[in-house]
Amino acid sequence: MIDDFAKRYLHDDLREAREAVLAKLDGLDEYSVRRPLTATGTNLLGLVKHLALWETRYLGEVFDRPFPEPLPRWDDLEARGRDFWATADETRTEIVDGYRRAAEHSDATIDVLAIDAPGYVPWWPRPDVLLFTVLVHVLTEASRHAGHADILREQLDGATSAPPRDREFWTERCAEIERAAAVHR
Repeated sequence: MIDDFAKRYLHDDLREAREAVLAKLDGLDEYSVRRPLTATGTNLLGLVKHLALWETRYLGEVFDRPFPEPLPRWDDLEARGRDFWATADETRTEIVDGYRRAAEHSDATIDVLAIDAPGYVPWWPRPDVLLFTVLVHVLTEASRHAGHADILREQLDGATSAPPRDREFWTERCAEIERAAAVHR
């Protein structure tokens, strides 16, 4: 009974994290979703592309349920990091649709397997895993990147999931935070 509850709970949270990431693209132009917003090039569309690739690995290959579309090999050193950004000829629609297909494939894996189903992650130091372990890992990564997406979106246009406030409120709040930090200079 607890196994079914845990699986359903984790799966529902994963679905929410996916939608949170995708929602951060809403209303933005092509340049905004693609442009590097950190020193390492992190961008919104790249986060979506990255999440799609690794969901297909963790909730596909790891459980001998390969994704039906071609993927770069996980051990291809040349391909490493290329999943974090969109090339000029990849469209937003292709990447978002790819993430949705990856999610459908992952959802099918989660639905068909028991929470204690065994899998194998060759790139982990302890490669023998259970669906539970991998589901927690994928949820953690999706949530982490949803947080990144929140910050990137706020950098772009100030949009947040916080309750709506006017510019004056946030100016005063930032000044208050700065005063508290300045005590420790």
